[in-house]
Amino acid sequence: MAGSVMVPSVSIGLALCVLIFFALSLKPLEARGTFGRLAGKPPQRTAAGGICASSVHIYGYKCEEHDVVTQDGYILNMQRIPEGRTGAGAGGGGKRQPVLIQHGILVDGMSWLLNPADQNLPLILADQGFEVWMGNTRFSRRHKYLDPSQRAFWNWSWDELVSYDLPAMFDHIHGLTGQKIHYLGHSLGTLIGFASFSEKGLVDKVRSAAMLSPVAYLSHMTTVIGDIAAKSFLAEATSILGWAEFNPKSGLVGGFIKAICLKAGIDCYDLLSVITGKNCCLNASTIDLFLANEPQSTSTKNMIHLAQTVRDKELRKYNYGSSDHNIKYYGQAIPPAYNISAIPHDLPLFFSYGGLDSLADVKDVEFLLDQFKYHDIDKMNVQFVKDYAHADFIMGVTAKDVVYNQVATFFKRQA
Repeated sequence: MAGSVMVPSVSIGLALCVLIFFALSLKPLEARGTFGRLAGKPPQRTAAGGICASSVHIYGYKCEEHDVVTQDGYILNMQRIPEGRTGAGAGGGGKRQPVLIQHGILVDGMSWLLNPADQNLPLILADQGFEVWMGNTRFSRRHKYLDPSQRAFWNWSWDELVSYDLPAMFDHIHGLTGQKIHYLGHSLGTLIGFASFSEKGLVDKVRSAAMLSPVAYLSHMTTVIGDIAAKSFLAEATSILGWAEFNPKSGLVGGFIKAICLKAGIDCYDLLSVITGKNCCLNASTIDLFLANEPQSTSTKNMIHLAQTVRDKELRKYNYGSSDHNIKYYGQAIPPAYNISAIPHDLPLFFSYGGLDSLADVKDVEFLLDQFKYHDIDKMNVQFVKDYAHADFIMGVTAKDVVYNQVATFFKRQA
């Protein structure tokens, strides 16, 4: 079990908070006092035939399913949207530049595809001339020789997403396209991007990076329920009970979450707002579809690592709980830090963050941005959206005009 550690920011907030949101929301409808608005079952898109079939082909776009194997044996699923709906070229006779879009915690690539086609980021970028790839990390529950019923399958934290998952996806895209890749992350997707780029392993393959609701520090997180979950050692308690898989739908986790709501004196009727902040621009039907398809399980070890970040307010690798264990894994008593300021100063970066985000709090994002004070000034692009909270960046009905078009323009400038 991990002791106090220091890790990233948004991740844990979103992880613990979204976890809470999901655990409560996925109770049977009759028992839900929490989400009374959901009076009927929303349309559910199952990923049985793949995300392409359920959420891309239905809009008239080409889409391919790709399996990628990490060096530690996990089989990741990716989707490639090679062109826009009209099939128009990239413009200027050139190749379409590849973009990798990476989701946050407890969700998968389908979370980008819940609105109508003209509001979904992957399809918008495809229509604007990019070759779009959607990444899905090891939450996919597939491995070359391990089964999800085995504890060993869940022996990972977001460190492994940095060391194995992102490199595998980058290598796959680069191998097929021969081009450098634009990267776009949301929440946990930004965290693993920052960590990866700081260790220099992917910088020779990345063309630019856009970070929405960027997280790496959580000391000012204003979502009370997430803060209590971390400081109550929710994930550690789950580990002690022998649960290697951290399943938000389980009765155990759901019971903990209800207790946290009571302890915090929170009315969990609108738990999405309690967790992410008051999102300005979500469509009710999109939220219903979101609830019908999520969450995904993660590892208890991953949740512990995220909780360590909230409690210790630093960005470090997983803390194994004692000097002896850390020395065994790292050769030092304290886990190594991720040095964000080591990201190459000439890497083009785009940041977009919201004034009402309870997870990626404004003060924490400003502290994150301060780590880039020596970055080339002409390579930094920062957008502040006063009325946006955490979920607006992936499901907001105004996100195309407010954020996505700006992201596309940024990527095009890096040709």
